[in-house]
Amino acid sequence: MRRLRILVAAGSVILLVGLGILAAPNDGEAAELKTVRVGLSWLPNVEYGGIWLGLENGYFAEENLEIRHFSGGPNAPRPLVTMAAGKIDIGYANWLPFLDAVSRGNDYVLIAATFPVYPLGILSLASKPILKAADIVDKKILVQGAKERTAIDATLMINKLPVKWRHGPTGFSPEPLLNKEGDGLTAFVTNQVVALELRGLKRGKDFHFVSFYEMGNKAFGGGMFTTRQYLQKNRKTVVKFLRALTRGWIDNSKNPKIAANLAVRKYGADVGLNIKQQIRQNEIQIQIMKDPDNPKQKLLVLDPTTVAGPLYASAKAAGRKNLPDVSKIVDPTLMQEVYESLK
Repeated sequence: MRRLRILVAAGSVILLVGLGILAAPNDGEAAELKTVRVGLSWLPNVEYGGIWLGLENGYFAEENLEIRHFSGGPNAPRPLVTMAAGKIDIGYANWLPFLDAVSRGNDYVLIAATFPVYPLGILSLASKPILKAADIVDKKILVQGAKERTAIDATLMINKLPVKWRHGPTGFSPEPLLNKEGDGLTAFVTNQVVALELRGLKRGKDFHFVSFYEMGNKAFGGGMFTTRQYLQKNRKTVVKFLRALTRGWIDNSKNPKIAANLAVRKYGADVGLNIKQQIRQNEIQIQIMKDPDNPKQKLLVLDPTTVAGPLYASAKAAGRKNLPDVSKIVDPTLMQEVYESLK
């Protein structure tokens, strides 16, 4: 039985698994424990359940990988920045920020995507429902920042509607919406929607949520990327990482409670997570890890055709120009190799 030793370092958790002699890989070479530094884009919650299960179930250990993860959050630098500084090997990023980083000269490559459906959208009350893009026009929407404002503008442009709406600054709590300070609130289906449900409010009855994805503004969430240089030098390691991660997410799809408990009691124990919220978030995550436009697509797979089509259309509507050829920023062969090896 493998033993597990946890070392806590500033801003990270290092897991050393299998302290004895590890099995040699299939090619007969001596096994070496390879460290992979992973930059999270948010706090270590159930959003990264696939990593936690991959660690707990020994999948990374079987690949002879040591995972060192660095937490994100409101006061932490984004993985797109720490990657440029050479401090991580694999990072998480969302669609438009990734494109912006590439446009600034970073030679980044997308290797997978956790959520084909980006979970950001608009929350509204039953008294003034916002159910489609046309409902945004002339409404006051409470937004947290620039990316949310851009998402609204792009959604209106994609639907060939006038970019006419009033902006109200707000935080991440749904409280201002409940106080009717605006007609809608930019929100995440995995966050503010869950917060309202935990208050006993019913979606579809007391409140509504519609994602920008549902309104035609296509984007993914939780994209995974690395540098072209790292990928060229460490392709086998990247495949091993993705294979262990995929196995973790497959396990997670069978029972949302396990990863939620790991997040609350172990990997995110210092950030005050709520177990009921984490379980519900994970239940919703499992739903949006499947592409509704391509239901047969496997977990974590990022389809270059989807990127070249609706994702690039959304990026252009959001003001991004001179987009690179998709083959330069997306490598689908890694996940293809993963699933071939899992047959």
